[in-house]
Amino acid sequence: MRAARLAAGILSGIGVVTYSAWLLEFVLPTGISPLQQSAEQLLSAQPVFRVALGVSGLAFALAGPPLLRLAPVHWMARLTVGSLGVFSIALFGDAARPGTTAFPLLANLAALAGALSLVLWWPPGWRAWAVVFLALVVLTWLAAVTAALLGPDHLVGLFTRAQMLVRAALILVGVTYVVVTPDPRRLSARA
Repeated sequence: MRAARLAAGILSGIGVVTYSAWLLEFVLPTGISPLQQSAEQLLSAQPVFRVALGVSGLAFALAGPPLLRLAPVHWMARLTVGSLGVFSIALFGDAARPGTTAFPLLANLAALAGALSLVLWWPPGWRAWAVVFLALVVLTWLAAVTAALLGPDHLVGLFTRAQMLVRAALILVGVTYVVVTPDPRRLSARA
């Protein structure tokens, strides 16, 4: 279990850091407005963003097996890990074919399913975090969709970047829960 915790923590950490590579837009010339243009457009602006998104997808995909080993054996916990797998597929697809609507939609659905599944199985202290993240996932998604539908000059860039921050934080908190929570099988063996 110790190796699984270490692998899950390291791979998820790599995934979150590379998923957050969009922050490099503040030091690299991209020609993309962080307020008015979607974060998705960064993938066409500089190759580093596509590479980082692909690496994050790979890291999250590789984190799946150790997370499955650590997560409790019931379907809600498995749904949480599965949503991270679907999220990694969305990242791979987005890195390979930027500009499509299917992959960002899949990423949004995976984040929504993951946050909702956490609300349904985490214990009360941690469940409060899951409820906050579920609300943030829904609110940032609605804000991004509304801004996109309203057209230019409606802060779509701000809202898509907020979505990315929320997703990264959700994954960090989720992995932190799995890594720091004691294994119930070991606790029952000690009793």
